[in-house]
Amino acid sequence: MITYTFLAIILIFSIYCFNDRNAMNKYMFHPYSIHHNKEHYRFLTHAFIHGDFMHLAFNCIALYGFGLGLEEQFFGNPNIFDPRLGKLYYILLFTGGIYAASFTEYYRNKDNPDYSSLGASGAISSILFCYIMISPLSSISFFFFPMKGWIAGVLLLGVSYFLIRRKKTSTYSDNISHESHFWGAIFGIAFILILKPKILLHFIDQIMSSFQ
Repeated sequence: MITYTFLAIILIFSIYCFNDRNAMNKYMFHPYSIHHNKEHYRFLTHAFIHGDFMHLAFNCIALYGFGLGLEEQFFGNPNIFDPRLGKLYYILLFTGGIYAASFTEYYRNKDNPDYSSLGASGAISSILFCYIMISPLSSISFFFFPMKGWIAGVLLLGVSYFLIRRKKTSTYSDNISHESHFWGAIFGIAFILILKPKILLHFIDQIMSSFQ
C-alpha cells in the first residue's frame, strides 16, 4: 500500500530530524534557500518532516484515515483505473499537493530569510478534498464535531481563506501555513475533476439527494 509507504517515510524522517536539528534545517521549506541557493529539493522534502510529535501524529492520523480509504476504494479499484495507473495517480495527488501548497509562499517569501515551514499538510489537504469530492456524505470531524464531508470541506476552505486574509491585513500570526491547507485542497479538487470530470455530477447528485 502506497499510503503505508508514505506514512513510514514521514515517521522515520520526522523522528530522525527531531534528533538532528541540522537535518531539519537542511530539509525544511525555506524559500530564500530555494531561490538564492537553488535548493529545489526543499519543495518536496519539507512535507516528510514535522515540527513536533503532536504535528506528526495529527498528520499521520489524517493520512491514514483518508488516504488509505481513497487508495483502496478509488485509485486501487480495478473497475475505475488500471492498477498501475491508479497507483501513479495517487502518488501524483500526494506529491502534486505538496508543490501546489508551496508555490504561493515561495513567491511571497523567496527574498525573506526568516520564513520557513514544514509538514505534510498540503498533501493531506489534497487527499482529504479528493476524498470529499468522491464521498461528500461521509462523516468528517471538524474541530471534533462530526458532520457531512462536503459541509466540513466548505468550512475548512472558508476558515483557511479567512485566516489567510487576516494574516495579510494584520500583524497576527499563529505559525500555521493556512495557504498550504487552502491550495492543497484546491489542487485535490482540481486533480480529481480533471481525472474524472463526471465526479462533479456525482458530487452534486449525492448532496441533493441528502435533502430529499
